[in-house]
Amino acid sequence: MNKLSRDLQIQVANALCQGMSLRSITRLLNVHRTTIIKILERAGEHCESLQDQYMRKLDLRDIQADEIWTFVRKKQGRLTPEEKKDTTIGDQYVFIALERNTKLIPTWVIGKRNENTTMTFMSQLKQCMNGCQTQISTDAFAPYEKAVPAFFGTQASYAAITKEYESEQAGRGRYAPPRVAAVHKFPLEGKPDLAKATTSHIERQNLTLRTFQRRLTRLALGFSKKLANLKAACALHFAYYNFCWIPRTQKITPAMAAGLTDHVWTVAELVPEW
Repeated sequence: MNKLSRDLQIQVANALCQGMSLRSITRLLNVHRTTIIKILERAGEHCESLQDQYMRKLDLRDIQADEIWTFVRKKQGRLTPEEKKDTTIGDQYVFIALERNTKLIPTWVIGKRNENTTMTFMSQLKQCMNGCQTQISTDAFAPYEKAVPAFFGTQASYAAITKEYESEQAGRGRYAPPRVAAVHKFPLEGKPDLAKATTSHIERQNLTLRTFQRRLTRLALGFSKKLANLKAACALHFAYYNFCWIPRTQKITPAMAAGLTDHVWTVAELVPEW
């Protein structure tokens, strides 16, 4: 690890940000898999500290929240009764908040899809904000109905969105999600603008996450063997997304749009010196 050059460390981190698997990076850059994991761990830790440093007192006016599924070591249905007692393996969900206007992701949480994780998620989101009035849009996951008013009170107007899907099957030999037949919006707190209440942007961001994180890609062999590795990979991805990535719909990074920085960062700024 100490003999690996700084340039090669940055190349490894960049490959991780671009959605390459550990074994692919090993073949391409001739770096041992254990070394790649160490780079991921250190970069992830550094990116978490960047999040704590920059994601404070933000003006977040239109927030969308969603959860994206993945798993660690085994899918939930394959766990033994003894393994089910371990909350660090099996199905995991990445809770993500996105600000619609800037495309910034101010916070994210990984855990089981339950009330405790939802409460932690909303608590972290509240800590990112500067006390401004905001609108929050989520899916119909029930714990949000308790968590949003618990942490935001009258500071947030809140709406839940549900979607109905066509029952028609995709057909033999075709893999595709069913088409959306109807969208229903329910005001739950305050006076949300239902014309703006949507989860479409955060759901589109989920596609970006699955594209640039091999361990979250569906119908593939990439997955996390340790929860710590999944958290490090997500920390690296969200820092890359916020500070380095320029969304197609805007000409600057989300961090620049939110006034957090004045330039497009390079991957080198996400990888600590060691």
